[in-house]
Amino acid sequence: MTWNRHSCLCLLLIALALLLSCNRESRKQIAVIPKGQAHLFWQSVHAGAVAAARETGVDIVWDGPPAETDFTGQLQITDTMITRHVDAICLAPIDKTAMVSVVDRAAREKIPVVIFDSPVDSPNFAAQVATDNYHAGQMAAERVGKILNGKGNVAEVAVQPGAASTMAREQGFEDTIKKEFPAIQILDKRYGWADRAKSLNVAENMLTAHSDLDAMFASNESSAVGAAQAIKGRNSKVKLVGFDWSPGLLVDLKSGLIDSLVVQDPFKMGHDAVMAAVERLKGGTPEKIQNLAPRVITRENLNDPEVQKQIHPDLDKYLK
Repeated sequence: MTWNRHSCLCLLLIALALLLSCNRESRKQIAVIPKGQAHLFWQSVHAGAVAAARETGVDIVWDGPPAETDFTGQLQITDTMITRHVDAICLAPIDKTAMVSVVDRAAREKIPVVIFDSPVDSPNFAAQVATDNYHAGQMAAERVGKILNGKGNVAEVAVQPGAASTMAREQGFEDTIKKEFPAIQILDKRYGWADRAKSLNVAENMLTAHSDLDAMFASNESSAVGAAQAIKGRNSKVKLVGFDWSPGLLVDLKSGLIDSLVVQDPFKMGHDAVMAAVERLKGGTPEKIQNLAPRVITRENLNDPEVQKQIHPDLDKYLK
C-alpha cells in the first residue's frame, strides 16, 4: 500500500477527533437543578457552580423550572437528568416531600445527589449545602427586637407551605420572638407563594387589617419586594426586615424604606454544592451537612468590602 501525504493527514485528523471525543466523554456531567431561574439568587448559584466546574474540569448541565412553585416541572427535569444518567445531581428541592421520589430514584440508579438551599425528607443524598435558615430567622427576630426596642406588633409575609428553607426561617423568627421578646406580638402571617405580586397583595391586606402594625418580616426575596412595595404605596412607617437581596431591594435599603436584609451567599452555595458532588464522584465522602452562615446587612455596613463582594458576584465572568 502506498501512503501519501493526504492519507497521513486524514488519519491524523481522525485520530485527533477520536481523542477529543474521548476527552469529552471522560468529563463528568453534573446536573444543577435550582428552584427557579429568574431571580438574581439563582443566577448567583449558577455562577458559583460554573466556577467550581472550571476548577475541577467537570461539565455543568443547568436546568430549572421557570417558577419556584412548579415542583411538577422540577420533578420532570430531575427525572430527565436521571434518565440521561448524568454523573451527579445538585438539587434545590422546591418541596421537601414532593422531591423525595426523584432523590430516592437517583440513589437506586447510583447517581449521587447533593441537596442545596433547602432540605428534602429523604436520607439518600450525599451532602446538603444550605444556609442555616433557622439561625437566619433568629437573626431577623433579633433585628426586629432591636429596632422596636423589645415591644410592638409584627406581621410575616411568608413564602409557601412545604418549602423547607423558608419554613425554617419563619420558625426561627417566631420561636425567637416568643422566647426573647415577649412584648412583641406576631399579629398575622400570610403566604405570598414566592410571587412578588401576591406578596404585595397579602402585605397590603395585612397593613389594612392591622393599623397598629410596627414591623414586618418577609422571609424571601419576592416576599420582601412585595412588602416593600406595599409599605411604600401606603406611605407607611412600618419597619421592614427582609430576606435575600436584589438591585431593587438594595435601593430600598439605601433609602431607608427597608431597615435591613438577612442575606445568604448563593455563589458559595452553588460552588460548594458542585465541589461536594465532585468529591463524591472521586470516591470521597463529603461532609453530610454543610451550613453556610447568613449575614444581616444594613445601611451602616452595606459598603463593607466583604458585604459588597457577597452581594455583587461577578456574574459576567461565569455566565457569559
